[in-house]
Amino acid sequence: MSSTSPFSESSIDAAQFEQLRGTVESEFDVEDGFMEYGIPTFYVRLREDSKQAFLRLVKSLDALELVPLLRRKDGKVLLQIVRKPPVKPSRKIINIGLFFATLGTVFLSGYLQSDVVGAIMFTGAIMAILGSHEMGHKLLANKHAVDATYPYFIPGLPPIGTFGAVIQQKSLPPNRDALFDIGVTGPLMSFFVSIPIIIVGIVFSSYTWIAEGSPTLTVPIIFQLIGLVFQPLGVFPPRPIDGNWLPGVTLHPLAFAGWVGMLVTMLNLVPVGMFDGGHVARSLVGGKAHRSLSYLGIILLAIIWYPMALLALFFSFYQHPGPLDDVSRPTTPRKLAAIGLIAIFILCVVPIYSLLG
Repeated sequence: MSSTSPFSESSIDAAQFEQLRGTVESEFDVEDGFMEYGIPTFYVRLREDSKQAFLRLVKSLDALELVPLLRRKDGKVLLQIVRKPPVKPSRKIINIGLFFATLGTVFLSGYLQSDVVGAIMFTGAIMAILGSHEMGHKLLANKHAVDATYPYFIPGLPPIGTFGAVIQQKSLPPNRDALFDIGVTGPLMSFFVSIPIIIVGIVFSSYTWIAEGSPTLTVPIIFQLIGLVFQPLGVFPPRPIDGNWLPGVTLHPLAFAGWVGMLVTMLNLVPVGMFDGGHVARSLVGGKAHRSLSYLGIILLAIIWYPMALLALFFSFYQHPGPLDDVSRPTTPRKLAAIGLIAIFILCVVPIYSLLG
């Protein structure tokens, strides 16, 4: 999951107005310009290269510690220029401390499932899944010149040992393309990193017999598809004589880590608020439609994983700030990629009610 700091506007000295107007006119056709509550405000007409023009404007204003905002208002395109809000430096010691604390809690969770070797493998797999997820966000944030922290890992309780990880975005993405890229990369990374972990984990798992009526771990569709190709080594142990027993598999800690990876991917793809799926939805459909999708996402979570629905409801109270340029549309390949994200979400769905027996 990635989080975005709220963007605040700050008054600009009116003496800079004419200079700023000239800068804006070099990239856009200006219909009108004025100072509104100390903020240079322009109604502009878009050109064919307006998306690139805005990026050039962002770069030229950055040297002046200023930031442009492009929005639609009453059928017109509104461009405002505000001072860049101060960014508090990150304390990397916190990232490092949380990383090692999470290593410890995840290792303990793995050890409770297996032995020392299994715990090490479980820890490596979980940290690889979460780390690749968050570093995917970080790398794309860097690519689009968005100020973002390194991951903050969150220690947790068994059986997983962590509540995940987050990065904090300290500036807004320049446009919807960047917002889409930053949001989508995390779930893609966790999904594709989890697949080889699941394959190896299934091979290392073992067959067993399960008493009828015992609670079992329901696996997502992708887990079942992988299981059609890769099976545990060895054979079934002798079936117990007394009682009703069903054939089953005791998952290796690696396989369980892969299951967690699919759960993480599924939850992050729900199009709610500041979730990764929320960033993607916000980039594709805009603010109003995204709010409607957020409510639908909360209902969906209430059905398939209700504890997260409460967290999603909390995040829905905060309006997504959107990118700096909220007028230009995402590219067609990104729109098509959204179809693939829906498919990945379906492959990763793990209903919580199936885990309870």
